[in-house]
Amino acid sequence: MTPDELKEIVTQEQQIEHTREHHICVCTAAGCVSSNSLHVKDALAKEVKKRGLADKCQVKGVGCLGLCAQGPLVHMREEDRLYKKVVPEDAPEILDSLGAPPVQRLECPTNIPFFQRQMRVVLENFWKIDPERIQDYIAADGYSALVNALTELSPIDIINEIIHSGLRGRGGAGYPTGLKWSTVSKAVGDVKYVICNADEGDPGAFMDRSILESDPHRVLEGMAIAAYAVGASEGYIYVRAEYPLAIKRLRNAIKQAERSGFLGQSIGGARFNLHLDVRLGAGAFVCGEETALIASVEGKRGTPRPRPPYPAQQGLWGRPTLINNVETYANIPSILRRGAEWYASIGTEKSKGTKVFALAGQVNNTGLIEVPMGMTLREIVFDIGGGIPNGKQYKAVQTGGPSGGCIPEEFLDLKVDYESLSQIGSIMGSGGMIVMDDSSNMVDVARYFMEFCQSESCGKCVPCRVGTVHMHNLLDKILRKEATRKDLSMLEKLCGIVKGASLCGLGQTAPNPVLSTLRYFREEYEVNIADGEIAAVCAQCPDEKEGEKR
Repeated sequence: MTPDELKEIVTQEQQIEHTREHHICVCTAAGCVSSNSLHVKDALAKEVKKRGLADKCQVKGVGCLGLCAQGPLVHMREEDRLYKKVVPEDAPEILDSLGAPPVQRLECPTNIPFFQRQMRVVLENFWKIDPERIQDYIAADGYSALVNALTELSPIDIINEIIHSGLRGRGGAGYPTGLKWSTVSKAVGDVKYVICNADEGDPGAFMDRSILESDPHRVLEGMAIAAYAVGASEGYIYVRAEYPLAIKRLRNAIKQAERSGFLGQSIGGARFNLHLDVRLGAGAFVCGEETALIASVEGKRGTPRPRPPYPAQQGLWGRPTLINNVETYANIPSILRRGAEWYASIGTEKSKGTKVFALAGQVNNTGLIEVPMGMTLREIVFDIGGGIPNGKQYKAVQTGGPSGGCIPEEFLDLKVDYESLSQIGSIMGSGGMIVMDDSSNMVDVARYFMEFCQSESCGKCVPCRVGTVHMHNLLDKILRKEATRKDLSMLEKLCGIVKGASLCGLGQTAPNPVLSTLRYFREEYEVNIADGEIAAVCAQCPDEKEGEKR
């Protein structure tokens, strides 16, 4: 598709939009769909037709509206009005409120910090576009970055732009994206691949799923730009099979992009071909690790291998391969459209741009948020999140899922960026953020994440396969108040062994929740240990046993 053809579609879509006086947007991401939002959308469409308003009022499905716990959500665009917990029977009242006072019992204020304090870059289209219509994406400047890249920029220009933007991989490690692209572009190979890592497995995380469900073309455009920059001609999106809606929309988007000439042969009239396909994962957490993911795409058991060689040199089927996660690719179109300088102006000195978080747990406003790097935990939990419910106190927030750590109250004013989180023993991870109140038992929290890691260990290396089991057993023993100080010492020793000797990131980061809770909540371990030692001594005391008999 040429730039002129792209502009023609934009003009046509804008003309159609302007013929409608009202746009009623219903969230059709998984959270709201599971709460019956598709029936709400149908009921609204029928009511519009019944009242003869089809020419004036459009009812459309859009991406995630963010406040997932309040779904189904409906947004009245012209009135900037958000309705929550809508049911199909509310359709007549909602239609009555067009250009009139709102339905107060359904109203969800949009002037609260949850909406006002966010900065949407990756999520910029979520409230606007129907994820199943490529025309909607194009009307929102979609694919303009790709067409411009193919007609105006060389591959090295694009890589330099990404380097100067400061974008770092959003999958968790925070490796500089431009540097990775540069390495793959320099690698020698007759065929190169691009892979999108959509194997989102952290408990409480749903950022990548929401992006794929709400704006799939954005990810495809980012992948196409990346493929052009590094010289790849084939690619895969590795997405877990538990995300059926994301898979459906992704496949639909690929077909639409192929028909429109954004994927396939001679894209944009350039000597650039790219074929993308979807590969389903079976829900193994370890397949989020690059080499395990590649093995799974190749049809092998999804286990990691030692590095080097790195995928950039020898990846899929031994060829140079670029792997980035969903959010990383979703940032690319905005960077090319607005420029590296604009993107680098957001965030902190070393962590640029924004970050999408799935805010969950014991916090009033749960849902999907996007904030600039450097916003403090206090602002995220108490301003955007609305604080802790039921009059309870903040205790900790878990970032980075099972690979991350628990951050106590003393660090609430910490800036959320890669360096700051690392300094206190946690990590950014892919963006899961679980808030815990003062009723949480931190030893139990550590045991939960260790149970997850031991069950998700692929078993290839002994430190991870055996070590996580022993750590879980020790945590269980502590919770049963049967542990001694020797057990606690062994737990700490095992943390170091598993962290230092495991083959891949799963084992290397599995001790993090234990280490961070030991570091900041050690008294909760100590209380259980002290009781356990007394119980153990009493159990061996003959007089005590004799006394029990008498």
